Amino acid sequence: MKENILKTKSFNFAVESVKLHKKLTEKNEFILSKQFVRSSTSIGANVREANNAQSKADFIHKLSISQKECDETMFWLELMIETEYIDKMDFVNLHSKSEELLRLLRSSIMTVKKSLGK
Repeated sequence: MKENILKTKSFNFAVESVKLHKKLTEKNEFILSKQFVRSSTSIGANVREANNAQSKADFIHKLSISQKECDETMFWLELMIETEYIDKMDFVNLHSKSEELLRLLRSSIMTVKKSLGK
């Protein structure tokens, strides 16, 4: 069976995001980290839902939600680095992975749209 790269990468990203959230809550930072962990784990959850979509339109819709959540995750990472809640290493690691996920999501959406003639 062919590996689903998007599914694997989004799950691994969620795992790393939960670990960062845990690290932040240990430092008593709850508000930004909660927003961050919600959006970052939603990426993979919606990818999973897309894999069980009832139609190509439903698939596109679920991946579009993942795309929005990925962009929101990047916002929280950028805010946390600017406000010095996270260090540069955590930022660079997760931001580059979120950029990669965003590219994969956009590419997948475009591929399905082309197959539908959109």
